[in-house]
Amino acid sequence: MLEKLKVKDVMTKNVITVAPSEDVVFAFEKLMKHKLSSLPVVDDDGMLIGIVTATDLGHNLILDKYELGTTVDNVMVKDVICISPEDNLSTAVQKMNEYGADEGIVNQLIVIDNHEIKGIISDGDIIKAIKV
Repeated sequence: MLEKLKVKDVMTKNVITVAPSEDVVFAFEKLMKHKLSSLPVVDDDGMLIGIVTATDLGHNLILDKYELGTTVDNVMVKDVICISPEDNLSTAVQKMNEYGADEGIVNQLIVIDNHEIKGIISDGDIIKAIKV
């Protein structure tokens, strides 16, 4: 079943993003407001330059690890794992597993086509697609 479904069939298409100059507090508020687990970071031209996650931002905000005025570009992950909308879900699962840290998984992949963000696919999207 994972081989038959394509990423474009289950991805979220309207991706909410954040600018690198955004304060981490406001980025975290955006994540909570929209009930998201991550935000792609895009430059002024809409090009993907990083990603921030609710887990990372929330954890560090609670531990008071950020100085006042810390911006997204200071804390974002720059090595973003991407996938094509034409890839199948099996490829998505393999990438999530392959690039996960500490025997975990990457929970979301940015869907890129011709250098443009087309969507985002999460582990939850995949689970919903294969539910019985």
